[in-house]
Amino acid sequence: MSGHIQDLWFSPGPDGEDRPTKRHGSGKRWKARYQDADGRERSMSFARKAEADKFLTQVTADILRGTYLDPDAGKITLRRYTEGQWLPSRSYDARTREEVERRLNLHILPKLGDKRLDQLARSPSLISGWLAGLPVGARYAGQILTVLSSVLSAAVDDGLIARNPCKVASVRPPAVEKRKLVPWTSEQVAAARADMPERYRAMADCGSGLGLRQGEIIGLPLDAVDFLRRTVRVRLQIRHVYGKSVFALPKGKKVRDVPLPEAVSLALAEHIQKWPPLKVTLPWLEPGGKPHTETLIFTGKMRGAIESTYFNESVWHPAVRAAGLPVCRENGMHALRHFYASTLLRGGVDIKRVSAYLGHASAAFTLTTYIHLLADDEERSLRDIEAALAASKQSNVALNATEA
Repeated sequence: MSGHIQDLWFSPGPDGEDRPTKRHGSGKRWKARYQDADGRERSMSFARKAEADKFLTQVTADILRGTYLDPDAGKITLRRYTEGQWLPSRSYDARTREEVERRLNLHILPKLGDKRLDQLARSPSLISGWLAGLPVGARYAGQILTVLSSVLSAAVDDGLIARNPCKVASVRPPAVEKRKLVPWTSEQVAAARADMPERYRAMADCGSGLGLRQGEIIGLPLDAVDFLRRTVRVRLQIRHVYGKSVFALPKGKKVRDVPLPEAVSLALAEHIQKWPPLKVTLPWLEPGGKPHTETLIFTGKMRGAIESTYFNESVWHPAVRAAGLPVCRENGMHALRHFYASTLLRGGVDIKRVSAYLGHASAAFTLTTYIHLLADDEERSLRDIEAALAASKQSNVALNATEA
């Protein structure tokens, strides 16, 4: 690569003496000229020759190291890059893609879409101001920031910008208030179940007695329940993608086996007798996916898969109120799953086993979610250690008496 510095104010005359040019005294005097990695001639002007020399030295080194960044590359807008390059290159499943598109279209692109990538890279304060104005809770704001950061990290990898402004120290996701999960009591679970129409009561048992997620309950196949071996294989769920119900593997694609308590077994057997399971066909993974048929234990009055929005509004929310609780995110049907986990943990079941039953990604996640429930049982812990110490003391006394 060759490069040189051009003086825009003076040029050599026929006699070899420098003579003023037409630009003399106006604009920046020194222009650094060079060929980029693709052989294209590029240039940049500076007021001082020392600045031009420094730039030319730096850009030469960058080209030789392979870290050169085209100064015009980042002039593409965030919207154009996101929609034209980044999103089409993602290998998301349909549900994740839907959620990412929602965050982009509702919160990111309307405010930042017309900004150029180089503008965002140079001004992290643009990101901070946008983040502070998001009309959502702290946790969701952090998730939206994660999507934007993913886009800009890809722009860095593509050589369009030198840094991801979402990762600088001055850009921080909003602090999330850590709330301790408060499980429902047995009385609240019973009250909610009793208020549900009889057709759906066994669904509550699957939440509180098996720890299943709502989608896993709605999509529970008949052959998943082994009444003889007293186990339930959680291998399927129904979820919504772009407003349509589809079959899919459980969250994290983790198939698991859960012990079947007698009370839940009896409730399921009674339900099956009154409302025989029906074959339901839905697309696999996404709307338009390959048709997949399962014989489901729980179906709606129209002999099809239960629609979660209808169930929540018409069945679950009235049941929550009947239990004397407010209808809110914390009291969704997931509350039954928390009840299940807390009951097992307080009963002394090993954290790894509970994590496996819940289908969590790791026991560490389970522990982080429920550790305060274990800490709450201080009186029991004190009783246990005091009893152990007392027994040890008595053993020492007996041993000393024997030796004497």
